[in-house]
Amino acid sequence: MVSKSKLKIRKMKVEDLERVLEIERASFSNPWSRNAFLYEIESDVSYPWVIELEGKIVGYSIHWLIFDEAHLSNIAVDPSLRRRGIGRFILEKVIESVKKKGARFLTLEVRVSNTGAISLYTKMNFKVVGVRKNYYANPVEDAFIMMKNFDE
Repeated sequence: MVSKSKLKIRKMKVEDLERVLEIERASFSNPWSRNAFLYEIESDVSYPWVIELEGKIVGYSIHWLIFDEAHLSNIAVDPSLRRRGIGRFILEKVIESVKKKGARFLTLEVRVSNTGAISLYTKMNFKVVGVRKNYYANPVEDAFIMMKNFDE
């Protein structure tokens, strides 16, 4: 486990994109483009963050907050550093942030085969509330819609 005190979270900047894209490409079979990340950095409803360990970007997340609804649109940790608490740290910070800003719930989509992520989300009290058929490409796969309700 990585000590939380060693992790720093901050707003994603354009200069971070080379490293963010390395992690994105290593993490997903259908990765986001540089332009997709640029759009998120410039959006008024998007919160793109990077997580640093000893000055090096080791993960990132992007969440949206629209009125009282929050959505986690992208999250990844460097594959060589997974299962060390970094993903949980990111998720805890997202939850803390959106709750402070008045969100009633946080939703996300996850590949039905991504058992590691589903396990983390379940431990953090997310529940499967639906399925999006053929949501993912390369390979085509369904997504679970998961939600953490803050009113419960």
